[in-house]
Amino acid sequence: DAVIREFSRLPGIGKKSAQRVAFHLLNSPEEDVIALARALTALKSNIRSCVRCFNISEEEECGICRDPQRDQKTICVVEEAHDITAIENSASYRGVYHVLGGVIAPLDNVGPEDLHIGELMRRLEAEGTKEVILALNPTTEGDATNHYLAMLIKPKGIKLSMLARGIPAGGDLEYVDQVTVSRALDGRVEL
Repeated sequence: DAVIREFSRLPGIGKKSAQRVAFHLLNSPEEDVIALARALTALKSNIRSCVRCFNISEEEECGICRDPQRDQKTICVVEEAHDITAIENSASYRGVYHVLGGVIAPLDNVGPEDLHIGELMRRLEAEGTKEVILALNPTTEGDATNHYLAMLIKPKGIKLSMLARGIPAGGDLEYVDQVTVSRALDGRVEL
């Protein structure tokens, strides 16, 4: 009962799915269940935020920030770390990222000071950034955050663009297919 209850708390897992997973684990070899438990424990104890971009990482800097093959002068700004996966799966982008940690949402008491905007602005200066791509979800809050960031970045003379609107309004980047993300990156527009 406790296992089913805990699995049911995961996003996208209802009670029936939780029961199926629990029975699958019950019928699995003990070493597989122990390996899963260790992996879950390590997830919380070994994972941290990259000190540069706030992506998830096992080291101080994430693999993308450390990759010399990446275009270090182009930064793609996303809401959450899981949005990076959607863009990376498109295989269309070779720059680096910056995770805001959300969007400006006054109704939820989230202001610019609650996000990693100050860190982004410091990066732009310190790293000689040439282009910033805003890849925030096309929601009211995402659009407001895009406009706020544009007001801060445009005066710096840095090329500023946002994803083309191939992603449905109100959708989450995490759930968009690879082709749509690839087309959105290719068709981004300058602000």
